[in-house]
This record gives sequence, C-alpha cells and structure tokens, in this order.
Amino acid sequence: MLKIVFMGTPQAAVPSLGRLIGEGYPVVAVYTQPDRPAGRGNKIHTSPVKDFAVAHGLPVFQPLKIKTPEALKTFQSHAADVAVVVAYGRILPESFLTAFPKGAINVHFSLLPKYRGAAPVNWAIVNGETTTGVTTMQMDAELDTGDILLQSETSIRTDETSVELMSRLSVIGADILSETLTRLDSLPRRSQDDSSASFAPIMQRSNGIIDWSMKASEIADRVRGFQPFPTAFTNFRGSRLTIWRAAEIAAFDDSLGGNASVNERANRESARSLTLASPTVAGTILVADHDDLRIQCGSSVLKVDELQLEGKKRLSARDFLNGTHLAVGEVLG
Repeated sequence: MLKIVFMGTPQAAVPSLGRLIGEGYPVVAVYTQPDRPAGRGNKIHTSPVKDFAVAHGLPVFQPLKIKTPEALKTFQSHAADVAVVVAYGRILPESFLTAFPKGAINVHFSLLPKYRGAAPVNWAIVNGETTTGVTTMQMDAELDTGDILLQSETSIRTDETSVELMSRLSVIGADILSETLTRLDSLPRRSQDDSSASFAPIMQRSNGIIDWSMKASEIADRVRGFQPFPTAFTNFRGSRLTIWRAAEIAAFDDSLGGNASVNERANRESARSLTLASPTVAGTILVADHDDLRIQCGSSVLKVDELQLEGKKRLSARDFLNGTHLAVGEVLG
C-alpha cells in the first residue's frame, strides 16, 4: 500500500487520518501545527490531529518553520509515496509538494474552483449557498489551483452552522480521500476553470460586526457562518452581544396561536404600532417577550433564539429575557 505522510491540524482532519489508519495505510509521519497557548491562562494546547496521532502511536512532527533546508531534508527522509494534506494551516513550498513520487493530495472543503482559501465552509454559508462539497486535488504551487481528482456534493441545511457543516464535510472528505487513493493511478485529472473561482479569505474579528441595515436573511447567514470565529455580534449598552441562533421571519408572523396571553398580544400590538407609526431604524427591538425576541433589519425581521452577553453564558432567548430587561424601541449596534 501507499506509504503516506499526513499533514493536518484541526478536528476536521481527524476523520481522514482515522480512515487511513483503519484501511491499513502505513502512515510514516504526521505533521501538524506547533503546540500553542490558548484560552484562559494561556495553557498550552495541542491540535486534535496530534492528540489522535499520539493515541495511535504515530510519529508526530511540528516544525516551527517549513521553508528551510533542514525541514525539507527531514520531510524527504520519510520516503513516502504521497503526502495527504487536510487543513494543515500553512502554504507548503513547492519542494514539499514534489518530495514524493505521487506528490501531494489535498482534501479541500468546497467544490473547487469555488471558495479557494482558508475558510471555504464559513464563507459558503455566509454567502447564502445552498450546496457545497469536498474536493480532492493534486496540489501545485498556487493556492488551491491544482487539478481536481474527485468531488462530492452535499446540500447545506437552512439552519446549519459552519461547525455542524464542517463536521459533516470532514466525514465526506474521508470517504472521497479513500476512493482517491484507491484509484489514484487511474483517476483523470481535471484542470480548474479559473474564471469561475471565488476566494474564501481567513476571517477577521471585524467580519463579525452585525450591520443591521442588511437583510435579515443575510444576517442570519452570518450568524450561522461565523462560528466558532469571529461570531456575529453587536453592541448592547456598551457590551458585546453575540447572537448564536437566529432566523428571518415576517415582521408580524404571529406564532403565538390561541393560547397567547393578554400581555403577549399587547406586546405584539405595541411592536406593530411602533413599526407602522414611522420607518423603524435598523437594529430596533420590536418584540422582547417570553421567548420571542425580534429585531428590525434593513429588510424584514430577525427572530433571535440564542444569544450571549459579554462575560456571560449562552442563553436561549427566553432565559435571556427573563434576566435582562429589553425595551421595545431600544436600538442595538
């Protein structure tokens, strides 16, 4: 069987490594990012791939620099047939891509050439895509431009977060990696159409700031897509307010039914009157009652189901409203 050097870092790469081990491939080395301090207290954290590799007795390499003669010499010394790269987290020099007879195979979490770059899953959701998938690719010196080997498509659920979607894609990726390696010598290579390419850059903290003038559907997509980082957040009385679950609804879609209390219906009518009286500023709280929190956007209304005030726990809308008084007419942002 093919001797493999595996290169990956996050949890999304673990299913692929696990599949290789399970199918009996000799994994002669595992490369992953160096241990780094993170979280409260800056404790040293190891990557999920490292944890998995150590648990299975695989040799682990964590070079601080890879563009050095020493790093290349060590890499070549593994004498593998092919490198398999799944979200390693660094752009590999061409010398690494050509170090082994069959080069380097990448598992990329999009349907290339769409969403080349560091965060394809996040940006697919943020941009309102309804389908995505996984591509195996013969790597070349450019960013995600190599020849396509296999692809597998899947639908994106309307309520699916990027964390949930990545979990599904990681399993799909392991499946098509297995098929790719089995058929590697016979698979046709298909060049990418650069004119159809789009870019998925690494996300910045500023990407998460909610612009309430956007459509409610666009904000809901950002809530789903910007998880776990940078999240979708706004200003609330001088503190950061993160929204974790939300959806677009019609402004006065009455989901209370016949069991609504007098107070609930009064609050709903108050919101209706507020909106109808004059154009409502984007970010205005329209309804804040029981488990019903609605915010005016540039188009339609966002119903918030889960949120988190800075320094506090994530809460359902009901629990949040029970502990925090929100006034109808108050403006976020």
